[in-house]
Amino acid sequence: MHRSRLAAAAALTAALTAAVTIGGAPAQAAVGCKVDYQVTNQWQGGFTANVQIANLGDAVNGWRLTWSFGGGQAVTASWGGTATQSGAQVSVANASWNGSLGSGASTSFGFNANGSTTPVPTDFALNGTSCTGAPAPADPLAKAHTAGRVTKDARYSWPGVYFEGRVRGTGVGVVLDDSANDYDVQVDGSTVATLVTPGKTTYWVNNLANAEHRVRLVKRTESTWTSGQFGGFVAATGGQVLDKPVARTRQVEFIGDSLTVGYGNLSTTRDCSTNGGVTRNTNTDISYGALTAKSLNADYQVNAFSGLGMVRNYNGGSPGTNYRTYYDRALLNVEGDVWPVPSTWRPQLVVIGLGTNDFSTAINPGEPWTPESLLAAYKSAYQGFLDKLRTRYGTGTTILVSAHGSGTLPNAARQVVADRNAQGDSKVRFWGYEGSLDLLGCDWHFSARDHRVLSGSLVDYVSRLGLAW
Repeated sequence: MHRSRLAAAAALTAALTAAVTIGGAPAQAAVGCKVDYQVTNQWQGGFTANVQIANLGDAVNGWRLTWSFGGGQAVTASWGGTATQSGAQVSVANASWNGSLGSGASTSFGFNANGSTTPVPTDFALNGTSCTGAPAPADPLAKAHTAGRVTKDARYSWPGVYFEGRVRGTGVGVVLDDSANDYDVQVDGSTVATLVTPGKTTYWVNNLANAEHRVRLVKRTESTWTSGQFGGFVAATGGQVLDKPVARTRQVEFIGDSLTVGYGNLSTTRDCSTNGGVTRNTNTDISYGALTAKSLNADYQVNAFSGLGMVRNYNGGSPGTNYRTYYDRALLNVEGDVWPVPSTWRPQLVVIGLGTNDFSTAINPGEPWTPESLLAAYKSAYQGFLDKLRTRYGTGTTILVSAHGSGTLPNAARQVVADRNAQGDSKVRFWGYEGSLDLLGCDWHFSARDHRVLSGSLVDYVSRLGLAW
């Protein structure tokens, strides 16, 4: 019986390929979907299944259904769609005649496979959207907490942006669209996956205890040229996404350059050309800012941009722009973008680390600076930036001007603080670390060990400030 079925299916199927890129979804993505997976025939060592897809969201023109097998099953033939498989991951793209799927419409396809009929797949996704049997929330932030600079449609650019949610059930899906950055997925305080440039996807964490869980998605890397987009959290079948976690009462904002980003902090060698490069070796979630905020149980932003200074960028690059050009933006790659500061973001503490790029390289011929004029411009611009922060956050916020070690930059930073204090602003303070740092991160940046040391120093310093949290 199964031999004749296989022969008939072979006449209908498109050729199977050895590998598939799951992220290659059509341009349009379903907002919600339901899958009915039925085994219609089985025999020793194989089975036939029929899969019906119901589109519960907006119409799509071109679809791809993905899932993973949990028992070593292997698709051998398909009809009504083109199937490809790589390991446990299966992808079926529409046939030429059933690619248009209107809102509320359904279509189906079938396949033969070697292996057992169990376990039945549960992680179906249509064009990257999890098929939970109900439309995904129109507002992905409705049940996700974030403190970062995120637009209303859940796009963002700054490093270290995070989203936190609560879910009840045995699994949670993270809906995401970002082909440029890396992310950590954390459940109940533990990192369960690192997503490397995931593209448009729903990443599933399954086999959880049937209970309430905390889930956190955090952006590890820096992408000043593009933005990512968060699509929300979804629960596995039978589960539920719960109300978002309550925002923390403490808030801290970190402003800086690559040293604040955590540039190359995972590396144990300063030359990262052979160990994955800077991006693979960067994790803002273990930068001194993120570590400090978590130690203080505070929500936080890491508004840091590698290579930029207060008035002069690294080696004099990109003249006419500097960190202040970008500070007000939510999306760094959108010229003129302005983040509408919500009334809910009023950090009690702001930590600024700007100046390394202003002073770390010699002034090049043709630059409009002398050492004296650069120093004067730096201090003047810093005062203007402090004025901006005071206007934005009020006089109650404590602002730390930070620089480490000795030399031109720490001296200039101390002078900025002294001048500010002389004007009557006593809540601007200087924080600097003068101990030993190994600088084993990429290109002589702080290592993971250095970030832990700096965080410990900062937490100790903050604990002595007597902040009115």
